[in-house]
Amino acid sequence: MINFYYWPTPNARKVSILLEELKLNYKLIEININKGDQFEKRFLDISPNNKIPAIQIIEGNEKLNLFESGAILLFFAEKYDQFISKEISKKYEVIQWLSWQIAGFGPMLGQAHHFNFYAKDSIEYAKNRYSNEANRLYSVLDKKLYNKNWITGEYSIADIATYPWTMTPERQGVELKDFPNVERWKEDMSKRPAVKKGMVVGQDMKKNTKLTEQEFSNLFGKNQYKQR
Repeated sequence: MINFYYWPTPNARKVSILLEELKLNYKLIEININKGDQFEKRFLDISPNNKIPAIQIIEGNEKLNLFESGAILLFFAEKYDQFISKEISKKYEVIQWLSWQIAGFGPMLGQAHHFNFYAKDSIEYAKNRYSNEANRLYSVLDKKLYNKNWITGEYSIADIATYPWTMTPERQGVELKDFPNVERWKEDMSKRPAVKKGMVVGQDMKKNTKLTEQEFSNLFGKNQYKQR
């Protein structure tokens, strides 16, 4: 059994896409990060960093808990021998681009999105800092995709990890038309049946984007930073 702890965010959608690509059955467990479900003991026992996504795999009397989207993608790709190459050089090309997404593309785009869309105060330095970096990272991806259908040549967890973060370029200060290879790749990704399914998992959970004071605290404020 696979228990999938989820809220519809880019990082969680990486995992939903891969599970759909692998055609695995899973139980979706809602973790409403706006309400603060991520701070409950039942979830912290599985994901001590209070972040989604997380996975619990139960096989007989054995339980395996996994948090961090990159670790989850690598686990399933290697377990089922799909979407990552066996050839050592190609395997580590996938891993390095997965790492690029985890360490740079996701966090920097997330900061650009935050300061352009969620921040209560308009801070031009922050907007410019992260939007400029977002554009630089899109340019890196655009060059990598030149004359390639997929990031490392073959469809892999690097593509799966990167795609959900390209959904809202306007909130990241990015004009997607400036990056034609990314635009073409994004279109190709959107046509994959498993990607379509993975992207709409739990879509009814998140009904609005206007946060209450308590929700803002749970995501970005005092309650988020409380030590537990």
